[in-house]
Amino acid sequence: MAPIPTPPAEPQDDPDTYVGLAAPNAEQRARERGWSTVRSLPPGAIITMEYRFGRLNFEVRDGRVTRCWKG
Repeated sequence: MAPIPTPPAEPQDDPDTYVGLAAPNAEQRARERGWSTVRSLPPGAIITMEYRFGRLNFEVRDGRVTRCWKG
């Protein structure tokens, strides 16, 4: 049987620090801090619920991050 792969490490970063930032600035900061995928979503967007290591999600309203979460 093949071993279970070890997921990649995520940046040690607090998603709450992105709330209130302009979306382009938040995305740039997230990439600089090591997030491999950064996803901006409108409020109420329908998304899949699978957890992706290394992904940071932004909910963006009027160009500003209103919510941020990992996965």
